[in-house]
Amino acid sequence: MPVGSQIIGKWNKQTYTILRLLGKGAIGAVYLVKNRDGQFAALKISDQIASISSEVNVLKKLTKVHGSTPGPSLFDTDDWISRSGQSYPFYTMEYVHGERLDQFISSKGIDWLAVLLCQLLSELEKLHQLGFVLGDLKIDNLIVTKSPIRLRFIDVGGVTSFGRSVKEYTDFYDRGYWKFGDRKAEPKYDLFSLAMVAIHCVYPNQFKKTDQPRRQLLNKLKQSKSLANYQLFLERALLGKYKSCFEMKRDLEKYHLRRMQRRQPNQSLANYDNQVSWIEIVILSMISLITGLISYLF
Repeated sequence: MPVGSQIIGKWNKQTYTILRLLGKGAIGAVYLVKNRDGQFAALKISDQIASISSEVNVLKKLTKVHGSTPGPSLFDTDDWISRSGQSYPFYTMEYVHGERLDQFISSKGIDWLAVLLCQLLSELEKLHQLGFVLGDLKIDNLIVTKSPIRLRFIDVGGVTSFGRSVKEYTDFYDRGYWKFGDRKAEPKYDLFSLAMVAIHCVYPNQFKKTDQPRRQLLNKLKQSKSLANYQLFLERALLGKYKSCFEMKRDLEKYHLRRMQRRQPNQSLANYDNQVSWIEIVILSMISLITGLISYLF
């Protein structure tokens, strides 16, 4: 849809002005919009009623999760009638503003990876407790917000109920593509994709699959000096050794906190002008650990 055009809901009569295209996929398109009150939102519109209804139901369930909502908050659901008379279902949700994960890591340093992955593991654990996997977990759908620094996933288009086959996925992050398993929706599927997210952060151009994909992927992980500190945890995720996000998060946090304790507070983590201090990472690590334990216990 062209910039400046308006979408008016058939039932709720809300008016949204298109500002720009945020993304387009198999299910539909997502636009940055502004309502009459000047508030920004992300609007997803499609001609696939069943898919939009499924995503709306997932977002509604996420709003009932104790604590912070794992995904974007749902604002409005409605239908838009085009000039030709065709009806298009749409919904609006929270617009999560920030940097893509790989861009954030590139500018702030690899030391942030463990903290942010632990945050994502907490979010995924909440989703798994509802009986769903995220499915299409990839760099494009992960945003790091600034205040506070938090890793958020922004698309629930691939969310799939446990036991069913994941239909919407991206090859590079899919364990079936790399011959590490099938596409059955289970926690291990998301954990494989999470490991691939970390690998993508250090291999920004990705890489093509060879005729021995399993060996290739494990070798790529071992060859990365940036991921040397996380190799054990990421390899376990690739191989399906972790049964839950809680297990992987626990191991990552224990290792990360031990590593932080060995650092001196006045040591710089990286030579970037906008690098945040060592103490901020420690504080975020502690907050992540505490909130994760509370979420798991209650």
